[in-house]
Amino acid sequence: MCGIVGAVSTQNIVPILVQGLSRLEYRGYDSCGVAVYAHGGLRRTRSTSRVAELQAQISSTHFEGNTGIAHTRWATHGAPAVHNAHPHFSHGPGGDADARPGRIALVHNGIIENHDELRSALQAKGYVFQSQTDTEVIAHLIDSRYNGDLLVAVTSALAALRGAYAIAVFCHDWPDRLIGARAGSPLVLGIGADGQSHYLASDAMALVGVTDQIVYLEEGDVACLQSDQYRLINRAGAALTPAMRPVQTVHAHSGAAELGPYRHYMQKEIFEQPRAIADTLQGLDSITPTLFEGIKVSAADVFACIDTVLILACGTSYYSGCTAKYWLESIAKIPTSVEVASEYRYRDSVSNPRTLVVTITQSGETADTLAALRHAQSLGMTHTLTICNVATSAMVRECELSFITRAGVEIGVASTKAFTAQLAGLFLLTLVLAQSRALLSREQEARHLMALRHLPTALQGVLALEPLVIAWAQDFAAKENALFLGRGPHYPIALEGALKLKEISYIHAEAYPAGELKHGPLALVTSAMPVVTVAPNDALLEKLKSNMHEVRARGGVLYVLADADSRIESDDGLHVIRMPEHYGVLSPMLHVVPLQLLAYHTAVARGTDVDKPRNLAKSVTVE
Repeated sequence: MCGIVGAVSTQNIVPILVQGLSRLEYRGYDSCGVAVYAHGGLRRTRSTSRVAELQAQISSTHFEGNTGIAHTRWATHGAPAVHNAHPHFSHGPGGDADARPGRIALVHNGIIENHDELRSALQAKGYVFQSQTDTEVIAHLIDSRYNGDLLVAVTSALAALRGAYAIAVFCHDWPDRLIGARAGSPLVLGIGADGQSHYLASDAMALVGVTDQIVYLEEGDVACLQSDQYRLINRAGAALTPAMRPVQTVHAHSGAAELGPYRHYMQKEIFEQPRAIADTLQGLDSITPTLFEGIKVSAADVFACIDTVLILACGTSYYSGCTAKYWLESIAKIPTSVEVASEYRYRDSVSNPRTLVVTITQSGETADTLAALRHAQSLGMTHTLTICNVATSAMVRECELSFITRAGVEIGVASTKAFTAQLAGLFLLTLVLAQSRALLSREQEARHLMALRHLPTALQGVLALEPLVIAWAQDFAAKENALFLGRGPHYPIALEGALKLKEISYIHAEAYPAGELKHGPLALVTSAMPVVTVAPNDALLEKLKSNMHEVRARGGVLYVLADADSRIESDDGLHVIRMPEHYGVLSPMLHVVPLQLLAYHTAVARGTDVDKPRNLAKSVTVE
C-alpha cells in the first residue's frame, strides 16, 4: 500500500525513481508520480494509470534531475485522480499552483489524523489547496514554517502532526538535499556504491540493483541526505550515531518479478508453495526452541514462563492464526486466543504477563498488527514472537523472538505461499511449546518431523489437481454468491477459501462452520448458490456428511474436497475432487491449495485483474 522512492545524486536519478516504483507495484496503488528539481524549479508528472504510463510521459518530455521523489498512491483521502496523486507541492499564500508552484515537494505514506484542523489553520493563512489529501497539508505546513532551513521546518511541522507518516521532501531553495522521516510507516535509507548518491524508500525492494547498503530508520527518525553524505536525528533533534542505526547489507532480489511460464503472479506463487515450504523448513532435524531467534533473550527461557498464547493478525494471516489455535490447544495444551489486530487495540482486554503474544504478518509492516503489538506490550505482555516473511521488517525488530518464513517475495495481492509458510511456522511453534511442556515424546516428534519433510511432495500432488479445479471454476464464474463450509481446523481454511474468491473474482463468498448451517445460512441455499465443503477424513467427517445432506435436500449444489478414503462419491449436484492422501493434523495446509486454485481460475474466467484486485493493497501500512 503506497510506495516511496527518493534520491539525491550527482547524476540524473529519474530512471532510478521510476525503476523503484516498478519494484513497488506489488504493494497496490491507483496513481503514481515523480517530482524533480530541474531548470531552477520544481517539476512533476503524475498519472492515474500504471507506472508504465508514467514512464511514457517521462520519455516524451525532457524530464530529469539530480534530486527527486516518486510515489505510488493507494487512495485514502480523496478519489484516485491526478490532482490527488503525489508528489504534492506547497502553494504559498495567494499563489497560483499552476503558474507559481511553491518551494516544497513532498510524498507521504500513512494517515494524518488532524489534517482537517491543520487545513483550516493553513487556509486562514492564505494557503491554496489543490487536492483532498491529508498529504498536501504536510507540504503547506512545512512551507509555513520554512525560514531558510528545511530540516528545521520539517522537524517543526512533524511535531504538529498526529497520526502515521513516512515522508520524503525536498525544497526549491535546497536542491541538493533530500529529507525523510518516519513515524508509524516504514522508511529506509540506501547508500549508493559510488559514494555520490543516497536514497530513500518505503521498502528495500525498491532499491534492488541500485544498492544493497540499507539503514532502517526507527520510529521518529529524521534523515537529511546529500549526494555524498547523510545525517540522522531523532524526533527530539539529537544526533544519531552510525552505531545506533547501523548499515545493513540486504540481499533483496527481483527474481520473483519474472513470471516465467505462468500467466499471473498469483498462479506462480501458488505453484511455488512446495519450494516455499521446503525453504522454510530447510535444515529442520529436530524440534528445538532455537528454531526461534531471540533478540537478547533465549526462546527456551521465554517459553518456560508463559502459560497462554495471544495471536494478533489481519486478513489471511488472521486465518492462519485461527488454524494454529486448534494445534496449540490440542497438541501443546495451551489456552490460545486469536484477535483481529485492528479490533484488539481498541477494546478493553484482560492482560496476563505470562502470555506469549504472537504476531503474524507477511510484510512485517502491517500497521494494525504493529499497533496491536505495541498495545499488548503497553499492558505488560512483554513476551512477544512474530511469524514473518521479512527478516528486516519493523515487526521483527520489535518482537523478542521471530520465526522467518522463507516464502520469498509475494507479488500477488491475494496471499498464497506466505499463508502456507505461516502455517508451517505456527506448527513448529506448537511442537516446541508442546516439548517445553513435556507433552511431546520422541516418537511423536519423529512422526511430526517426517510429516513436515514430506509436505513439499504432498503439495506437488495437490497441485496436480489443477485441471479438475479449472472445471469447477467454469461453474463458479457465472455465479455471484458462494458458501464455504468446514469443521474444526478446516473451518479457518474455509474462511480463507471464501476470502480468496471474493478478493480476486469479486464473487460474494461467506464461510461458516458446517454445524452452523441450520442456524441461519441454510436459508440462502438454492441451486444458484454453490457450496464448497472441505471434507478431510477426520473425526468430524460423519457430522460433516450430515451437513452436506442438509444442503442437497434444499437443492444446493455441493463442491467437495474429500480425502481418498472418505467414501464420498460424485453424483447429481455433488462434485467431488479427491485429495491425493490424508495428511492428519497438517491436512489444512493441503486443503487450502485447491481453494486458492479455485479462486484464481474463477477470476481468470471472469477477466478480473488477478494480481491487482480493485480497492486492495498488498502491504497495508495505514490504519
